[in-house]
Amino acid sequence: MLTTGATTNWARNITFGAARLHRPDSLAELRRIVGSADQVRVLGTGHSFNRIADTDGDLVSLERMPQRVEIDPGGATATIAAGMRYAQVAEELHLAGYALANLASLPHITVAGACATATHGSGNVQRCLAASVAGLEIVGPEGDVSELRRDTGTDRLSGAVVGLGGLGVVTSMTLDIEPAYEVAQWVWTGLPLDRLGDSFDEIFAAAYSVSVFTDWHADEGVVWLKCRTDLPGPPEPGQPWLGGHPADRHHHPVPAMPPLHCTEQLGSPGPWHERLPHFRPDFTPSNGDELQSELILPRTAATEAFAALRGLGDRIAPVVQVSEVRTVAADELWLSPAYGRDCVALHFTWVPDHAAVIEVVAAMEELLLPLGARPHWGKLTAASPERIVASYERAADFGRLLADHDPAGKFRNAFLNGYFPADSWRATR
Repeated sequence: MLTTGATTNWARNITFGAARLHRPDSLAELRRIVGSADQVRVLGTGHSFNRIADTDGDLVSLERMPQRVEIDPGGATATIAAGMRYAQVAEELHLAGYALANLASLPHITVAGACATATHGSGNVQRCLAASVAGLEIVGPEGDVSELRRDTGTDRLSGAVVGLGGLGVVTSMTLDIEPAYEVAQWVWTGLPLDRLGDSFDEIFAAAYSVSVFTDWHADEGVVWLKCRTDLPGPPEPGQPWLGGHPADRHHHPVPAMPPLHCTEQLGSPGPWHERLPHFRPDFTPSNGDELQSELILPRTAATEAFAALRGLGDRIAPVVQVSEVRTVAADELWLSPAYGRDCVALHFTWVPDHAAVIEVVAAMEELLLPLGARPHWGKLTAASPERIVASYERAADFGRLLADHDPAGKFRNAFLNGYFPADSWRATR
């Protein structure tokens, strides 16, 4: 299926420049589209807030491609259609008695898009979602199909998974799975913000997945604990903890929003995929009137980063809807912000005022980039591409991988060229 006309991302802050949006319904059709196009980018659910998916060539959506979830119990993996949303994959896995180790706050996003940008959930021992990828099937520039697998003895897959859409169209992915489990979700309100730094290790070790919400101006925060029922539980349920108080009602991450669209809380146990996200898949959590940015830093820099943000609190608060603090475990993916280091992730949901927001983002980054912060690939940043790329030890290797997979640059766009100019990386091959 081919459509024309303006297409926007979910937040409507980006209007894509492509004249055509293709929605193929078979691998054969996708291969024909890619092979005959001059420039191609893939559009997932549009939950990125920058031009990572933009092109002046052809956009391709995989939403009409056949869905598949093929489970290999012996290998503890599932091979899925890359354009499926996490909610769809999770439901199929759970019905078969299996689970993923982690999920992002939104189950609405596609698996391929989330992994290509190193999107993550939270948990001291939980890596970003892309770290569970054991294999990829990719349609290359000539419409050719190739595979990359973890078990081949090379580390090319580690370079390709967080690929920013630059290596081709990912059509299927093999994911690590485990037996299904249950999670209970608890909320504590009124956490003194001083305790976030002073008791950082205790807070983020308190549950399988932990999030702290604040605006960096008030003196308090809200803690969400997602506890696996087969692992040690939360601090004494129903009792005060670190100066905070157990919630007696459901909460939304954004204080002014009703909690109707949020996953079940108050300690009621339920299936993993109905508790690990913050939002239910059968509702849209908001209408897109927001912007987002995120900085991922070494966990050792957490206390210093919190102090810096509190110092900017009077500038952050007027334009932020909420900020979320999470942790992410180290991985070996070349372009993952958590490459080689356990991290703290500082996420911001902003009001939809780009001029006002980007000024505050720039002020934050001037303080946090020297601490080792790396911006999320799919969200807003004021930092130069050169400064960001310089923080990735495997950047040159990734540039060479791009050149190997797509020598003519069919899958490139202005965003990717800003970070990995084709001529620069070809010269180092």
